[in-house]
Amino acid sequence: MPELPEVETVRRGLAPAMEGARFKKVEARRKDLRWPLPKDFVARLEGKTVEGLGRRAKYLVVDLSSGDVLLMHLGMSGSFRVVKDHGKELQPGSYHHEKGKLEKHDHVVFHMSNGSLVTFNDPRRFGMMKIVPRAKFDEEKLLKDIGPEPLGNAFDAAMLAQACAGKNTSLKSALLDQRVVAGIGNIYACEALFRARLSPERKASTIADHNGKPNERAVALVDAIKKVLNDAIAAGGSSLRDHRRADGSLGDFQHNFLVYDREGRPCPGGCKGKVKRFTQNGRSTFWCPSCQK
Repeated sequence: MPELPEVETVRRGLAPAMEGARFKKVEARRKDLRWPLPKDFVARLEGKTVEGLGRRAKYLVVDLSSGDVLLMHLGMSGSFRVVKDHGKELQPGSYHHEKGKLEKHDHVVFHMSNGSLVTFNDPRRFGMMKIVPRAKFDEEKLLKDIGPEPLGNAFDAAMLAQACAGKNTSLKSALLDQRVVAGIGNIYACEALFRARLSPERKASTIADHNGKPNERAVALVDAIKKVLNDAIAAGGSSLRDHRRADGSLGDFQHNFLVYDREGRPCPGGCKGKVKRFTQNGRSTFWCPSCQK
């Protein structure tokens, strides 16, 4: 499933095709994705202008001139492609592995007033689209319990330490908890913990003192999270299974993994250890036991 960098890459690719443009025509080629589309889905979009295209955690957030918000999630295999200027295909985001191109998986098509054709393709149909009033956006059940954005100015060592204080769960599990911090998944949790030289098995509470104040571990981890996410966004995300940018090109960050999917290789940190893999909460964790403590 795409993580924050992949979704942000897609957002940046879609923005030129959608922001400031009007939905001239909307095709909902099926009634459902992961969940049923709103019954008035087409009517609430057609004729409306996209005033902004943002992101919250792993969700794309489209602000409409009507006061509604179109909320979209890529799911496991969802991707967008943009066709502009009578056939010139652009792709929003470099996060991409070979995706389904069969037209039968083109479930939603946006015809924009600027000539762009934006198509959502999702072979597995785990993606979703939902329209919510902006006035009730903060109450939306899919978003209301999500934690802070890791690239936001407010996210710092003090905030992360406070969220982890007293937690007996592992540090990696805490990073995957969307209530603690938004948008981080398995790949970037592994990579950030390696950069911070912290064990994924370490108790989350150990990045805070008995008063919930951050220690040097919290400072190192926040710095690592921000750096790995920014590096991944700059590289267009990681292309593993289903991630493509909106222009169809592949992301490159998988070539920069330090530990993820690198089992058995020498530790890239220069110690004499090797990257190991073990299963943690049903997910593969990659780390160097020699230097991550």
